[in-house]
Amino acid sequence: MKQYLYWLLPIGWMAMIFYSSATPYENQDIKPLLGAFTDLSFLEPFLGWIELTYNQSIVSVDQLGIYGFIEFFIRKAAHVFVFFVLACLFYISFRKTTKIREAFILLSSFLLTVFYAVSDELHQVTTPNRTAYVGDVFLDSFGALIAIVCIMIIKRR
Repeated sequence: MKQYLYWLLPIGWMAMIFYSSATPYENQDIKPLLGAFTDLSFLEPFLGWIELTYNQSIVSVDQLGIYGFIEFFIRKAAHVFVFFVLACLFYISFRKTTKIREAFILLSSFLLTVFYAVSDELHQVTTPNRTAYVGDVFLDSFGALIAIVCIMIIKRR
């Protein structure tokens, strides 16, 4: 019974993701924090030429300002990192509580993480000023894939 406490790791992490997804976008704004501690204006000449479209919005220094532009990339990196960790936690839980084959554990950890990524995006539809976007699911899934590849590399050494 004690071994099943390992499942509190991914469940707790999913609860943290759920809480974050239930928080309106404007309550997660880190631009004031970035501006309070650093002056990033020196980056404008280096990053000003970058422009991309994400979820039908232009992402550029001109559109978002330097702090909004940096925040965008921090948020997208957070997607990758958070779901990287979730896949690792699923893997640990399976390894500590089951005797199933390694390949099935890796696949299950990846698929459960992707499933949660999809459900997380759907959950965001119910949060004010948040939307679901398939691009975020791809970022989340990429984080899970990186985790699985890292685990496989570590296991081979």
